[in-house]
Amino acid sequence: MRFLVLSDIHGDKKYLELLDEEFALADAVLFAGDFTRFEAKETARPVLNTLVKKHDSLFCILGNCDEKDFLKELENLDVSVQGDLVFRDGLAFAGSGGGLRFTGVTPFERTEEELIGDLNIIKEKDSCDNLILLIHHPPYDTKLDTINGNVHVGSKAVRSFIEEHQPLAVISGHIHESFAVDTLGRTVLINPGSLAEGRYGILEVQRNAQDEWTVIKTELKSLD
Repeated sequence: MRFLVLSDIHGDKKYLELLDEEFALADAVLFAGDFTRFEAKETARPVLNTLVKKHDSLFCILGNCDEKDFLKELENLDVSVQGDLVFRDGLAFAGSGGGLRFTGVTPFERTEEELIGDLNIIKEKDSCDNLILLIHHPPYDTKLDTINGNVHVGSKAVRSFIEEHQPLAVISGHIHESFAVDTLGRTVLINPGSLAEGRYGILEVQRNAQDEWTVIKTELKSLD
């Protein structure tokens, strides 16, 4: 299966309109949050409407710039995996939205416990070999969570969760400058960068004869 991996659109739809070929090639679209331009909540719904029109298989969470009640819009369209576990085509999808408290000025900032609380449903799952997680805030001390000055600002709780449960892949966003692919154990980590800056990613996974899923391709791309 091939996934188009997106994050941090921030109300800017122009690059969505340049991705028709990628949408056509993808089996599904994974969006790791931040529909909204900062302090402009009215920009979220047009982005969501465009995504829904571009592809009929969409998995989403909220970002820290999104209003918490915008989750209802995702749920009404059946595209949310935040705090939920969704099964499709032999794979499982789950997610945790928002970002850790930092500036206090974005509407969906949370504690470590709240981030992990969205993933409690995973603890009831026997195996995570077929699980793809969408977590807006990246795991700590990886290539995905570094800001200027080589400072790591990721979530330690998210990192511990990944190390313990070893999902197939984890998609994050939030830290625009840390677009990267990394690993924690068997888990492949992807931060595609901000689509508002023309960046996106591709993830391909495959199931073998033993019914085991593996990541066979990751790619970071830019429209600029």
